[in-house]
Amino acid sequence: MARKDELIVGLDIGTTKICAVVAMPSEDGIDIVGIGTHPSRGLRKGVVVDIDATVESIKQAVEEAELMADTEISSVYAGIAGGHISGFNSHGVVAVKDEEVTDGDVRRVIDAAKAVAIPMDREVIHVIPQEFIIDDQDGIREPLGMSGVRLEADIHIVTAAVTSAQNIVKCANKAGLNVVDIVLEPLASAEAVVARDERDLGVCLIDIGGGTTDIAVFAGGSIKHTSVLSLGGYHLTNDIAVGLRTPFDEAERIKKRFGVASARFLGSDDVISVPSVGGRRPREVSRKILCEVIEPRVDELLTLARQELSKAGLEGRIPSGVVLTGGCSALAGIGDLAEEIFEAPVRLGTPIHVGGLQDVVRSPMYATGVGLAQFGYRNHQGRGSSRFRIRDDSIFRRVRQRMRDWFYADFE
Repeated sequence: MARKDELIVGLDIGTTKICAVVAMPSEDGIDIVGIGTHPSRGLRKGVVVDIDATVESIKQAVEEAELMADTEISSVYAGIAGGHISGFNSHGVVAVKDEEVTDGDVRRVIDAAKAVAIPMDREVIHVIPQEFIIDDQDGIREPLGMSGVRLEADIHIVTAAVTSAQNIVKCANKAGLNVVDIVLEPLASAEAVVARDERDLGVCLIDIGGGTTDIAVFAGGSIKHTSVLSLGGYHLTNDIAVGLRTPFDEAERIKKRFGVASARFLGSDDVISVPSVGGRRPREVSRKILCEVIEPRVDELLTLARQELSKAGLEGRIPSGVVLTGGCSALAGIGDLAEEIFEAPVRLGTPIHVGGLQDVVRSPMYATGVGLAQFGYRNHQGRGSSRFRIRDDSIFRRVRQRMRDWFYADFE
């Protein structure tokens, strides 16, 4: 049995599935030792709408992961997504006190950059450094010890609705789990599927989940933009269910087995059997008709993602192209359609740089779960094992303090 204090568990609480990934530290990073998945019944567009149903789904996924890993899970890194997520960039400037940048100067410039008005119903969940500037010299990642009189910092701030974050933690607690931290899901997915050279050159990650599509843009080795679209694979399945008049579960099966993003990429116009509702007899439908139902929704989703890039002014800053991940990215032909819409190279993102059960997790549907485990490993080595529960009134104050501690530790 694996030692509980060595385990790192990522809990992907998604709209269509709950996924628990159990990992252990290794010489090269992490080894995956257990995986558990269960259909999600209590979320809509990435937000909890039924606590009891969500708790039961979490328990089922965690029990499956515990059985595979032969261990007990008590603490997790939970992912968060949904249309309530908002990310923006900020800039801070301070004078260097002793003409040499110290840890105190770094703290002051980060505090200056964070001094922005945030509504009372929102909470900061990430403060991510992009770069530092000393006396007009930009592109600095490690400013400590450098000489100068003026220190500037560019940071990326991610906020979420307080109630949505509280409900994620509450569901995990009711399932008997401590939440070590809440992590934005596209950042977690990027940990698993985006290579360092892609981050340096410039890349856009699009994680197409069940209820949401998460977007993260990297350039110069740092995050430049994050956003969440309230559109995902669930809407695609619903279109098929309505268009072909078939039960939702059957629509999901048909999408996975016969779906193609566009009729242009259809190899053969086969006829498929479509179950009907209300006990009626199954019908024979051309596969081309199925594609004609799917294509408008996929085109809308990818077009909205490109518009997000355009609004952020980042269309010309992704020479590495686009990385598609998430369960819906496995749809046949979606990469080719994305290349036409983005006019850039597109590849399918599956978890990399992991050991253990790597063949099992080599699927885009596990990107977020594996990424949460990798995020936990990278950010919490040697940082203690402090945990919190939702009944602690100061939970979100402690989250903010922990984020500051992680960031400053990188400069010690």
